[in-house]
Amino acid sequence: MTPPTRNPESLRYYATSGPFSDLGAHAARVRDLPEALPELCRVVQGLVVHPFLSRLYGLEPDTLHWDDLQVRSASEMLDRVLALDPGPLWTPRAPAHRFVGNCRHFTVLLCAFLRARSVPARARCGFGAYLEPSRFEDHWVCEVWDAAGGPWRLVDAQIDAVQHELFRIAFDPLDVPRTQFLVAGDAWQRCRRGDVDPQRFGILDLRGLWFVRGNLLRDLAARRKRELLPWDSWGLMGKRDRPDGAAEVALLDRVAELTQAGDARHAEVLQ
Repeated sequence: MTPPTRNPESLRYYATSGPFSDLGAHAARVRDLPEALPELCRVVQGLVVHPFLSRLYGLEPDTLHWDDLQVRSASEMLDRVLALDPGPLWTPRAPAHRFVGNCRHFTVLLCAFLRARSVPARARCGFGAYLEPSRFEDHWVCEVWDAAGGPWRLVDAQIDAVQHELFRIAFDPLDVPRTQFLVAGDAWQRCRRGDVDPQRFGILDLRGLWFVRGNLLRDLAARRKRELLPWDSWGLMGKRDRPDGAAEVALLDRVAELTQAGDARHAEVLQ
């Protein structure tokens, strides 16, 4: 990975909302939220519950609002949260009154709150090494620019105290090591070099190089502030077989390079 560089154009870009991180009518509510990152993550955790972990919070899966998972925008997420409980956003909701979302939803909501305050933040799609032993699980985190002058650091807004204990996490979720979360481009390159078996990457029984390729393209979209749903799939993302020919492989290799190249190549990411 290229060492991080300070690029004012890139920082301005990620300090403003995109189509899915725009809070719309809820933007004014951000003024009531804490500014410190740890407290802001706790706000997100008090608004969202992960369906795969619902029993940890006293919820049976058949009682969940599963259609929440199809919501793309932070503004609609808050619409649904406030419809269940109109109280201030900084007040933790009872689990039954939380939005039902996955790692992507936790990430997009944190990005939305930070961008609404002009803090550079971006969603990253990749794989976590801390969620399932010996595997790299499909996962999203938020990449936040350190206000003290950089560099970017990875923040997992999903990991609260309950999950910290469940997954036996030995690091600070507000500063996830790059060895513990691999952005999809890193995962792609490791698989292409033969360093890691592609079957270790994915979720449930969905695994392999094709899955890494899909996340690689989702991460590129997220770098362009188009945070897709984890199952959005078309074109190269939807293929289950290996890449077709040298041109396709070269294209994917270039995407992997660009998404890790640092902000000096920000303009190329947007092309």
